[in-house]
Amino acid sequence: MDFKLVKDYFFWLCWQYQIISCCADLESWERSKFNTILLTIFAMVVYTAGVFIPIHIHLAWEFFSKMCDYHCTISN
Repeated sequence: MDFKLVKDYFFWLCWQYQIISCCADLESWERSKFNTILLTIFAMVVYTAGVFIPIHIHLAWEFFSKMCDYHCTISN
């Protein structure tokens, strides 16, 4: 892929983000504060998902494996 195409694509993505979030209308210090808050919220969501989703998957696996073992002992 051509470097200019990649650069134009990222510029287009950045412009779309600014239009969707109305950052294009903000002053630079307002845009900085908005992006910092948004990035902080996004980082907290990713961290929380990374910590708690594996725990929930593990607990669900234990629950369903115990259910299967329980049914297997009843049928024998």
